[in-house]
Amino acid sequence: MPRPRRPTRRRFPGPPGRHREETSAGGLVVDVAGAPRAALIARYDHEGRLLWSLPKGHVEAEETIEEAAVREVEEETGIRGRIVAPLGAIDYWFSADRRRIHKTVHHHLLLAIGGILSDADLEVAKVAWVPLDEVAGRLAHADERHLMVNVPTLLAGTT
Repeated sequence: MPRPRRPTRRRFPGPPGRHREETSAGGLVVDVAGAPRAALIARYDHEGRLLWSLPKGHVEAEETIEEAAVREVEEETGIRGRIVAPLGAIDYWFSADRRRIHKTVHHHLLLAIGGILSDADLEVAKVAWVPLDEVAGRLAHADERHLMVNVPTLLAGTT
């Protein structure tokens, strides 16, 4: 008699093994000269809504996650930063080109060390300095809002 098959649980539809892993990095760059503020970016979603988020992007070949975080923050905001602490990683699934993609984004806390706020990056609709105590309320995604919990404590250790 054949053994009954145990039900399988998949986190995404489709045959197993038909997905791609991607890694990105970025973070929250904070200017602490005066009242603390952070540089956020905004993009339009498919429904035309402006959604604010942390700057981030793909880790390039031969680049560390930390190097990618610094580069992406500067490319998307115009602000050069120095990493002071990791904030955490977020992972999620999405579909593109008929494939499932599992993405992990490593976020860092950076202190602003130079540059001028700019929305010159074509992937960014807007950039803004946001008072640090308003950042969580501005971020569109709950997983990014959750990363803000430890920021005041981490910043206290930098002064």
